Amino acid sequence: MSESTDEPITAGDAPLGNAPRVAEPTASRWEDFIDIFYTPSSVFARRATSGFLLPMVVVTVLTGVLYLMNSGVWSQVMDAEMSRALAKQSQQLTAEQLQRVRGFSETMAKIGSFVFVPIGIFLTGLMLWICGKFVEAKQTLGQATMVASFAFMPRIIEGLVVAVQGLLLDPSTFNGRWRVSLGIGRFLDPDATSPALLALVGRLDVFTIWVTVLLAIGLAVTGNVSRSRAAIAAAIVWLLGAAPLLLQAAR
Repeated sequence: MSESTDEPITAGDAPLGNAPRVAEPTASRWEDFIDIFYTPSSVFARRATSGFLLPMVVVTVLTGVLYLMNSGVWSQVMDAEMSRALAKQSQQLTAEQLQRVRGFSETMAKIGSFVFVPIGIFLTGLMLWICGKFVEAKQTLGQATMVASFAFMPRIIEGLVVAVQGLLLDPSTFNGRWRVSLGIGRFLDPDATSPALLALVGRLDVFTIWVTVLLAIGLAVTGNVSRSRAAIAAAIVWLLGAAPLLLQAAR
């Protein structure tokens, strides 16, 4: 995002205030999933009217498969989080009850990896669309969801990074959800740090920021606004994304 922030980035270089002229696609749909890492503006421009279903499905399937591949890592994380939560409750579970809860949680997490990703993409697109209105973006909800779908592509890289950590690192170090992240939360002890603070600074990681940058670029392209305005809207989306984690921490 080092380019000038004064000029709007449009799908067809249309002047601000006019409907953008969408450029004709010049690449296959599958090239989009490579180009999004190198030339995201061109991907958003050529797919401004192409819908969001394909990228949403691709991201959902890949993240779900990677979650299943990393189930060993995530089971360690879930066990640590569950033990931490149970320690705060007055009622203690028996070993049998604990095993049932653990098995149910792991099953639901595996199913949820395919269910909650598209829901998360849509909600992110909805937030981007709403926040875009505050900066006078001319983006439709469908375009916002398309942008969110492609913006989630870094989560694929994140899954691969988790897999590498599972192979190289001691599983006992995965005692919290942020311990496998590439951000500030990785260096904070989950047993000694406020859950609310972890929920907030945990979003200061490489992949979440990468997603946020792609949201800003996509809003600038499809919403016909300057990148500076798009960055403000994307920053608000980033902040809103912490709300569910903060509510969970409060409980």
